[in-house]
Amino acid sequence: MTLNFKFAVISDLHIALPQTIWHRPNRCHLVEVSIPAFEQILRDLVADRPDFLLLPGDLVQHGEWENHQWLAERLAQLPFPTYAVPGNHDVVRQWGNVAGGSTQPKEESDNRPDGRPDDKPDRDQISLADFPQIYQQFGYADGQQLYYQQEILPGVHLIGLNSNAFDHSGEQLGFGLIDAQQLAWLDAQLLDLAGKFVMVMVHHNTLEHLPHQATSELGQRYMIQNAPALVARLQKAGVPVAFTGHLHVQDIAQADDFYAITTGSLVSYPHPYRLLSLTTDSSGQRQLQVESKRVEAVPDWPTLQETSRAWMGDRSFRFILKLLLDPPLSLSVDQAKTYAPYIQDFWATVTAGDAVFDYPMLPEKVQQYFQQYSAVDSRGELRLIDNQAVLTLN
Repeated sequence: MTLNFKFAVISDLHIALPQTIWHRPNRCHLVEVSIPAFEQILRDLVADRPDFLLLPGDLVQHGEWENHQWLAERLAQLPFPTYAVPGNHDVVRQWGNVAGGSTQPKEESDNRPDGRPDDKPDRDQISLADFPQIYQQFGYADGQQLYYQQEILPGVHLIGLNSNAFDHSGEQLGFGLIDAQQLAWLDAQLLDLAGKFVMVMVHHNTLEHLPHQATSELGQRYMIQNAPALVARLQKAGVPVAFTGHLHVQDIAQADDFYAITTGSLVSYPHPYRLLSLTTDSSGQRQLQVESKRVEAVPDWPTLQETSRAWMGDRSFRFILKLLLDPPLSLSVDQAKTYAPYIQDFWATVTAGDAVFDYPMLPEKVQQYFQQYSAVDSRGELRLIDNQAVLTLN
């Protein structure tokens, strides 16, 4: 079938109504701009008229009922269909809390899933079962199951997966997971869709977008723990692409004929979104053109890009120190504190995609460590495809 269509991806919106904003010291997310930035993108999309919009999770700040309700109502007003999946911030605890109308009381915890103190005053939060009901118009047709398959255009099928996982007490695990029941369902879907064009959307990452992401302490919580089993199924079925979020980084990774496209966060530098076009030429070859745009400014934030990059750099110091202190560098505290100011822009550069690193003022061992985060392929050659690219889909 000859397929030609266009669509958009906005990830990690972290929508926060003003009264819900969590004013936590040292937070990296500029949730204050979530709604004005989202509205600005929607105005552009309404003019451009994509065939559909994908939202790969972390739709709201921290599971708040009122933020989810606002977003669902806003999406229902759009002139094109939208499809969503849950992220770790969309359902903070499996059963939400009583005040939000969920079925079981929350389990009290002294820590959030990322290990930092949970100093946020509790607001009404949704449960996992609430998510497909709230977003029934946006992929979850039956309002019950946490994953779905839909033919979103003639000959175009979308599979939305749930990578959130919880322990027996309803607290989040520190990684993504596709459980056995969902994998069995996926196997059946892929068998039924054999020979058809299929795309996948899931919140946690399917391929590594950072060096050693699947095994490093800092990186593995952004991965699906059983990603190899998932990707093997998708490759065997000929699924060419998956769209993810969570990492807040612009990156396109590739494993043979399979692409994983992760999109940065609406509320973190560089405040990106993607416009994509799939075309089929006369020989039947399909190509996916990827174009990335940024929200440059919103009301009250006229220098959003500059302010946001500086905001991220100011809050990256502890993260940079950890990279310098931990293996494989294992520097002394004095060395780490000496070198850290020179690489304060490191994470902002990573999040923007197509990074190229060169820190000649640092020792060679440290230089080489950070250079591995540059946008290079498996042969070590520069490959700038994270923001603008034309991908051949086999």
